[in-house]
Amino acid sequence: MRSSSSLLLALCLGGSLGCRPRPAEPDVGALIEKLKSPDPAVSGEANLALIRVGEPAVPALVQMLQAEDRRSRRIAVTTLWGLGPKGKAAVPVLVVMLSDAETEMRLAAAMALDNMGPAASKAIPALIVALRDPEGEVRQWAAKALGKMGPAAESALPALYRAAKNDSLRPTMEEAIRLIRGPR
Repeated sequence: MRSSSSLLLALCLGGSLGCRPRPAEPDVGALIEKLKSPDPAVSGEANLALIRVGEPAVPALVQMLQAEDRRSRRIAVTTLWGLGPKGKAAVPVLVVMLSDAETEMRLAAAMALDNMGPAASKAIPALIVALRDPEGEVRQWAAKALGKMGPAAESALPALYRAAKNDSLRPTMEEAIRLIRGPR
């Protein structure tokens, strides 16, 4: 009797759990519209929600990166930075942004790639080029991004060695070299 009542209880609990509706998937389109809001509270809330959504938000963020509106591009790249490795599908567009005419966009792209770490390894050639950027902050974040990729960025070592000799950001370049070479 005891085992049959335990079985009955388990079936009832299992059945009631199986009948619960799944939570609704976040509406990425609605969150993107909120992200574009001029109200920083609304935009900030949407930013955090999109970061929680993760990879499904990336295509819409990539579209924002390709917009003419500078503010939209800046907000999208900031959200991609927050996604870290989950934003790796945006790497090709971020690579293009590394050669943007605006320093702010180049810097934001390098920072987003840095936060993606090894997931952004396809950006290594563009990051090597960014080590020669006229702006020190862009060079610094490009070096940091390469360092975060570790041994996968071994092809960047010659450029980092050159930069370490000639750049005022020598400590950053040396740190990237150390991270790429790994423990010896």
